[in-house]
Amino acid sequence: MLGGLIVFSLFFGLALSHKLCTNSGVLSHTARYQRFLSNNSSREKQDVADLHLMTTDDQTWSTLIPRKMLLAGDEISWNAMHRKMKNVGGERGRGNGGGFLKEISLHDVRLEPKSIHGVAQQTNLEYLLMLDVDRLVWSFRRTAGLEAPGEPYGGWEAPDVELRGHFVGHYLSASALMWASTHNGDLRKKMSSVVSALSDCQNKIGTGYLSAFPSELFDRFETLHEVWAPYYTIHKILAGLLDQYTMADSARALQMMKWMVDYFYNRVQKVIKEYTIERHWLSLNEETGGMNDILYRLYSVTGDQKHLALAHLFDKPCFLGLLAVKADDISGFHSNTHIPIVVGSQRRYEITGDPLYKEIGTYFMDIVNSSHSYATGGTSVDEFWSDPKRLANTLKTENQESCTTYNMLKVSRHLFMWTKKVVYADYYEKALTNGVLGIQRGKDPGVMIYMYPLHPGGSKAQSYHGWGTKFDSFWCCYGTGIESFSKFGDSIYFEEEGEEKGLYIIQYIPSTLHWRSGQVRLSQRVEPVVSWDQRLQVTVSISSKTQAEVTPSTLNLRIPSWISSSGSEASLNGQNLSVPASGNFVSISKSWILGDKIELRLPLSLRTEAIQDDRPNYASLQAFLYGPYLLAGFSKGDWDIKIKSRTSLPGSITPVPADYNSQLITLVQESKSSTFVVSESDELIKMEKSPEVGTDAALRATFRLVVKNSNSECSPASIPPIGKSVMLELFDFPGKFVLHNGEGKSLSVSNSSSMGKQSSVFRLVAGLDGKDGTISLESKAPKGCFVYRELSNDSGASVKLKCGSGTSDTEFQRASSFVLKDGVSKYHAISFIAKGVRRNFILSPLFSFIDESYTVYFNTSM
Repeated sequence: MLGGLIVFSLFFGLALSHKLCTNSGVLSHTARYQRFLSNNSSREKQDVADLHLMTTDDQTWSTLIPRKMLLAGDEISWNAMHRKMKNVGGERGRGNGGGFLKEISLHDVRLEPKSIHGVAQQTNLEYLLMLDVDRLVWSFRRTAGLEAPGEPYGGWEAPDVELRGHFVGHYLSASALMWASTHNGDLRKKMSSVVSALSDCQNKIGTGYLSAFPSELFDRFETLHEVWAPYYTIHKILAGLLDQYTMADSARALQMMKWMVDYFYNRVQKVIKEYTIERHWLSLNEETGGMNDILYRLYSVTGDQKHLALAHLFDKPCFLGLLAVKADDISGFHSNTHIPIVVGSQRRYEITGDPLYKEIGTYFMDIVNSSHSYATGGTSVDEFWSDPKRLANTLKTENQESCTTYNMLKVSRHLFMWTKKVVYADYYEKALTNGVLGIQRGKDPGVMIYMYPLHPGGSKAQSYHGWGTKFDSFWCCYGTGIESFSKFGDSIYFEEEGEEKGLYIIQYIPSTLHWRSGQVRLSQRVEPVVSWDQRLQVTVSISSKTQAEVTPSTLNLRIPSWISSSGSEASLNGQNLSVPASGNFVSISKSWILGDKIELRLPLSLRTEAIQDDRPNYASLQAFLYGPYLLAGFSKGDWDIKIKSRTSLPGSITPVPADYNSQLITLVQESKSSTFVVSESDELIKMEKSPEVGTDAALRATFRLVVKNSNSECSPASIPPIGKSVMLELFDFPGKFVLHNGEGKSLSVSNSSSMGKQSSVFRLVAGLDGKDGTISLESKAPKGCFVYRELSNDSGASVKLKCGSGTSDTEFQRASSFVLKDGVSKYHAISFIAKGVRRNFILSPLFSFIDESYTVYFNTSM
């Protein structure tokens, strides 16, 4: 039987001590799709290279040869370590009654709808409801020989793409998670229809097999011929079905999943019998997603030993072995092929209690977070890991695959549940805030990115993939994206079981919780973070209790490691509490009653984070963070910032004042059927077509209207300050102003030294065209000269100064009259002005950028 083969292989290791682990069969998903588009149908056998671990017996550990040469004698110490771990007794996982923190059900958490996370969740819900059932299951029906009404979706779900069906699996998971998070009735009906349609397909095939592609793809997989990751897709379908069972109580989904697993159990058994178990190990060089993880999850539900056995066979020990012996040798590996395998190994620890797999997960997180991660919390370049602590040369358009962030969040989540260490909660916050929130394009449902560009002057819209489309992309990161935005509530709260119940609040996200075991409902309110009031203010209130008598319990609130060493405050019902050092929890035990209120006031500070590169010439390459928020600079050509000291940044980086947004304007003219705006382009002032919000063009069309010699605010929403002297400061170039250069010459941009000179000052007067609501700009000197748009209907027309035309020139009157509107762009509430070497920058949270050009890592100088 298969189980016996596994025991034989893992514990005796006959003929398996030197096997091969390679990436040669694992192209990036981008490369796969490019090959598909080029109609290259050649099927080449996978190359194999590099000696790696296949089993975990003592002989294999002692003869392990990593790709990088190791110091003499290391084998002995590793062998001793392995024996020690194998002989540790008494530590068991969750499946054996271990003391891990317990997940809070998504059914019991609700996000505040107007919060950042609540808006992102709602945008995702709109997308899930937008997708059509018949189009989603089209290829499944065709594969099963059923009638397929409608048309299939495109992109990676197109009927001739080998990865088709993967997104449908993600849809099953995302809809189940979203249903638990919102209880939206329309979504429940839609996801139930998808499960029903897939069940019909599985029944028609009759073997348990269920996929959008035929089983022949697995023939190629098992014979080591080129194929695009069929088990990757099967993992998504299995995970979706299990989520439908666990989150939405679909007994049918569980039965479908068990039938599918029976089919693949028999396939793997056949491969091992007809070839050897070595052939099966070699086939794992192809991407298999998180097959081990989902099978361990299934085993925790069914207790069926064959589910456990099959999970073991997808553990890919040649990769996990490197981590078990603490070899940082992951460079060159495809990141998102292997992170899910680590997640599966963590699940193995929780199910079996084997401490070896605890060590694997812990070490993996350590090396990725210390040597392979960007300031966003993300990892990978072109989907692969690069050399450790050599990231300066990797900044480009294809950094931080979104899928990897999704999976790294799982790794850190498991580690926190085991250890209660704040460092893992801090990582989760960092990656979620900076690596997930920004992959949606604002509030546009179904428009997401594949990777984060991190090169200087990068833009989400200008990477290789750019923004996806609603119905013709369906990249891997679309699948993980719709899941991420469906489950924001799953890692805010965790509970500790025992005689005295405990609740851990590890993410400060506005939400409410029905804490069933604690017998209370509580609400978490978080004041919006702003740059000019550098505090995070959190209030946790007991909003109701479910029993008259409530037993004592403990609330534990995270004190993040990013706060400064002093200044934190906490109170219970107005009474001050002692606050521990950062990286700990404020713990409060009592019998909670209605109206109890905990308040936290945590100081937010600016800090730098160096890129993970140990070469001295890159020591000045720094990212800027404000609490958990990674700040990016609006920047296209410069990325040099001058700072006084990295321990005292406020002197170099100052908050954008709260009233600046009320001073932002855009100057507009209508010309026939087109709308034009005054814009800066290459330091010249021109008229351009009205831009789309969230683009570089929108930045260039926005100016701050500075009223000279006045302390009063200037709000475009009110009556313009007619007769006042004003200056026009560029939105994304603080300290640079619109400058006139004399009659007949184009307006340009000054530098900060020109401030206060008359060439930068204009007088705001009523529009020369005599229309209500228009204004004109008269130069302070010489008088009688006005800013006008050169008479042209084309975008890009020059904006110049003209004198002495008088009031009879109708065309001139029209060309020199503008409508003063609110600025197309606005400063995010978390925005700062940073002093640059050649220019100043606006820094704002990276997640707030849409299509604007930005810089994450700056060259810094003292």
